Amino acid sequence: MSFATTMLRVDPRPLPHIDRAALAECIEACIECAATATACAEACLSEPDLPELTECIRASLDCADVAATTARVLARHPAYDANLRRALLAACRVAAALSAEECERHAERHNHCRVCADACRRCEAACQSLLDV
Repeated sequence: MSFATTMLRVDPRPLPHIDRAALAECIEACIECAATATACAEACLSEPDLPELTECIRASLDCADVAATTARVLARHPAYDANLRRALLAACRVAAALSAEECERHAERHNHCRVCADACRRCEAACQSLLDV
């Protein structure tokens, strides 16, 4: 069981209109995406074809920042401002999609980009799931 799931289970406050399992999944996906995208950007910096990876690095770093912020805000009580939560989820979904698209362009040559694209797609889907509620 993840820490996000455990914390959401023991939080005494009600979570109206939010599935705790989906919320925990999204928090975990955002955290994983942020760490993976940061690591991918760092790995890209060590590649011999660095000039070709500039946009990938930018997209990964943007995604990492947005995903980390989204995870932190979602980990707070998520019912406090639905408009802010939805805006962050939408932004994170877009950032994850952009990073995944860019990493997918390089995935055949760079395994770290393949791993990053997978983490970004998971984050994108988790954000969309919460937006659909």
